[in-house]
Amino acid sequence: MKNLFASRINTIPKSFIREILKVTQNPDMISFAGGLPNPRFFPVREIKETTLDVLAGTDVSALQYSTTEGYQPLREYIAKRYQKRKLSITADEILITNGSQQGLDLIGKVFINKGDRIAIEKPAYLGAIQAFSVYEPQFCPIPLLNDGVDINRLETELSVNSVKLFHTVINFQNPSGITYSENKRRELTELLKQHNTIAVEDDPYSDLRFSGTAPQSMRSRLNGKVILLGSFSKTIAPGLRLGWICAKREIMDKLVTAKQASDLHSNSLCQKIVHQYLINNDVDKHIETIINVYKKQRDVMITAIDENFPSEVIFTKPEGGMFLWVTLPEQLSALELFKLAVKENVAFVPGTPFYVDNGGKNNMRLNFSNADENTIKEGIKRLGLIIRKLLVKKNVE
Repeated sequence: MKNLFASRINTIPKSFIREILKVTQNPDMISFAGGLPNPRFFPVREIKETTLDVLAGTDVSALQYSTTEGYQPLREYIAKRYQKRKLSITADEILITNGSQQGLDLIGKVFINKGDRIAIEKPAYLGAIQAFSVYEPQFCPIPLLNDGVDINRLETELSVNSVKLFHTVINFQNPSGITYSENKRRELTELLKQHNTIAVEDDPYSDLRFSGTAPQSMRSRLNGKVILLGSFSKTIAPGLRLGWICAKREIMDKLVTAKQASDLHSNSLCQKIVHQYLINNDVDKHIETIINVYKKQRDVMITAIDENFPSEVIFTKPEGGMFLWVTLPEQLSALELFKLAVKENVAFVPGTPFYVDNGGKNNMRLNFSNADENTIKEGIKRLGLIIRKLLVKKNVE
């Protein structure tokens, strides 16, 4: 059957994280691997009650085909939350998707021809690499610095080549945890204004801010040259698979057509359940609870790394989100560390899957949102012992 498959399927990298999740099914495994929200905060009771409310009575529209754009009241709710953040977004500029991952796929369908140049961060969000790879672009990885993308490298790329899209996770970046500074956003804005390149502002984490001041969205700076992605996965529950795309009408028309060809529309029942949940409950209070716990878990992980990892190890200290990024001494391999760690029932994601140029060999991503404080302490302690042993071994060699 091998000659029957489309050639593009061979260009798509497997999700290393999805494969790792199979390993973490072991109940004894301490996992810092998946980008998983903490299930303690899934609003199970509220969703159950809301589901019964939605299905009560004679209105069966939640079980019927619906419009491609999505449930109008839900789109209006999302738009109003953006408006509170001083973003001029209307419901007509919002398309409900099956998680923001589908949003990336639709953007790929609408914009990317084989061989088109697409700028991404280095390291980049693995889901974007996977989604865009289907359409066989030429990736242009731009290094991330502590305050955001390397503007000089991006300027060189945009000036020399025709780059259609620049994908960025601008707040609490996945995998690095860094957030673009205000100055870097201004520089990025001025640069993109000079070129025929659209920014894809992938923003699933901005509600999960622990400290610092939230900078302005790129949407407010570049308006129609930005496609903004959002999700309910990090604040309500990922199993609902609901996200959205914000885009101006010219782009939105194309995205709607692409979605019609893909799945007609997102789950009508889930859209109505989520909307009813949002208007019945204090969502901001719910998010505040999540933030307070995630902050403690991040702090515990940072302290544990300081206490257990060798001083040569460098790591980010994110102001929010779900991840931090570790850089090991150059002589160490994160993949070798991973294989040893799994034997000690600890899992994480080595850095290489987040690169399209085989980089990240001495990097790893650690998730702090889906483990309690004692588990974090124990897992980091085990990792620290393995890293120290590996360092001794490599130094002897």
